[in-house]
Amino acid sequence: MLQKRGSGAADLCRSLKMEELCFPQLINTSCRRPGPPRPRAVLVNCLLYSVSLLTVALNLLVIISVSHFRQLHTPTNILLLALAVSDFLVGFLLLPVEILSTTSCWFLGDFVCSLYNSVSFIITSASVGDIVLISVDRYVAICDPLRYTTRVTVRRVKVCVCACWLCAAIYSGLILKDDLAEPGRYHTCRGECVIVINYVEGAVDLVLTFVAPITVILVLYLRVFAAAVSQARAMRSHVIALQLSVAPKTKKSELKAARTLGVLVAVFLMCFCPYYGVSLAGDTVDSSSASFVLYLFYFNSCLNPVIYAWFYCWFRKAVKVIVTLEILQPGSSKTKIL
Repeated sequence: MLQKRGSGAADLCRSLKMEELCFPQLINTSCRRPGPPRPRAVLVNCLLYSVSLLTVALNLLVIISVSHFRQLHTPTNILLLALAVSDFLVGFLLLPVEILSTTSCWFLGDFVCSLYNSVSFIITSASVGDIVLISVDRYVAICDPLRYTTRVTVRRVKVCVCACWLCAAIYSGLILKDDLAEPGRYHTCRGECVIVINYVEGAVDLVLTFVAPITVILVLYLRVFAAAVSQARAMRSHVIALQLSVAPKTKKSELKAARTLGVLVAVFLMCFCPYYGVSLAGDTVDSSSASFVLYLFYFNSCLNPVIYAWFYCWFRKAVKVIVTLEILQPGSSKTKIL
């Protein structure tokens, strides 16, 4: 009887251990299944899913607005559209998958894991590129306004946006070539999805996606700020000739756009810099801090449409037309938004 009880207890213990594994049939190679989330963790996950849903909805409104209304087909708005597309993908794809991967096992296989990591690199790199293009656009508009309309056209901006996404895809393929060639090579057990970048690739990634873009953005906006201050002083002192009385109105609108996009860039930097700060710290940072800065970086995708709604009256008008379903009426694309 004692031997039978001992054997039953051992079987029960073994079955409980197997239930803790992501793949019970692979006892020696399976990862452990995360334990049941605490009430606080459940609340945080619900909040993150809400942010994901809000990010998708708000950026979808931006995409529909700029795409549908002809008045909004300007170079600057095309750049905002490109940024909204990447932000939409963050809310629709990256945030939900990231939440799932931290609360459960990865059941989609090594290839899908490598593909997800590659897509994540492409989206985030394209977002950084879009912010740089927005900074260049404002720099030309403020510092060289007379040639802005000839140098910055809708067609050229579309080419630049496509080139930005193409470069992001090529860059992602080069950085993750080893992981794409042999999916799962860095996984310690079945049921996890991680990405490992060596020292050289990490240094290149740091320069290309953090140091260089941040430097370009700061230099351009410092020059934009200096030009904006000098133009504002000129307006106040009535230096502008009377025959150019239309010019102050145009410059005022450009200055307002530069200020709005300056807020956009500032918020982006506040959400972006902590992510790379933690990445530089390496193993000295715990997993909760690393997850926090990653979600903060993704949260920027939800803040961008809020900035548009706060500063751009055209966005509020467009949302009103969309929500009231006036957009379904014939000829709604010609609605006066500006």
